[in-house]
Amino acid sequence: MQIASTSNEQVQVYRFLPVVSVALPLLAIMLQAYVPLYLHFFSVLDLPLLVLVFFCVARRGKISGLLTGAAIGILQDSLTHAPIGLYGMAKTVIGYVASSLGAKLDVENPGSRFLLTGAFYVLHQAIFYVIARGLANQALQLSGQRLLISAAVNALAALPLFSLLDRFKQRA
Repeated sequence: MQIASTSNEQVQVYRFLPVVSVALPLLAIMLQAYVPLYLHFFSVLDLPLLVLVFFCVARRGKISGLLTGAAIGILQDSLTHAPIGLYGMAKTVIGYVASSLGAKLDVENPGSRFLLTGAFYVLHQAIFYVIARGLANQALQLSGQRLLISAAVNALAALPLFSLLDRFKQRA
């Protein structure tokens, strides 16, 4: 698998209908909040993060990445038992980094998508862990083996999810 760099002339920026931009993250957050209550294995997936990464690498705008990450993170915080702002801060950083890298790398190729999503999952968990431990004084444990397995599961889940979400893209 190769991650290819692209020149600024080759970068294709996409936009989405407003209803898609709102409905897809809300659906991902609702699924993330309620499905693991019934299907415990589903808790390994971070659907809001996957949707965030997809939107940010497709739009390629740093400000929209920041705002999308903050909105998705704060909404996710409101439906979890975590203090408000932990997911908001972590997902804001991921939104910015994903949109920045989306402008520099070929993110349409499945290999790139797999590697980037796995890396974003690990980065998100690391940021969340540091914020939760440092700012909120939460007693969290970080298992390297579980982290890598979860990153691989999320990266694998991203491939069909991103292919499905590609149907909502519109050229800007």
